[in-house]
Amino acid sequence: MASTSRSGGVGSVLVNAVLLWAINVWPGWSTVPFLAPDMTRILDALNAALIAGIIVNLAFVVVRSRGLQALGNLVALGFGMAALLRLWDVFPFDFGDGWSGWPVVVRVFLALGMVGSVIGAVVEVVALIRALAGLAPRTRQ
Repeated sequence: MASTSRSGGVGSVLVNAVLLWAINVWPGWSTVPFLAPDMTRILDALNAALIAGIIVNLAFVVVRSRGLQALGNLVALGFGMAALLRLWDVFPFDFGDGWSGWPVVVRVFLALGMVGSVIGAVVEVVALIRALAGLAPRTRQ
């Protein structure tokens, strides 16, 4: 199980690094036809979320601890939530006239991401408390 978790951490690092590079370097966010110039207003939050994911997953590869994992996940979820809230607020999407229903679809997915982040945060707080209290996590039978 530890090797799977480590390989998953390495995979997450690689995916986040590729996304960071693709958004900021090549081909860049400006090549995506439905992203408006307002995208520059959310890049800091988006980059911070991706960098936090890289750092947290690198820590998971090196150190195997449920408490550290819960704390790291909380940090990554916090940065992710900040990026989602910024996306919701700025909404840097321009779907044009032919895409009339897409703004609603995107808002629904942003809302689902926020709800998922809150649920994930609750789960990780419980896991952190259990780890700090020395309680073993439940195992599936």
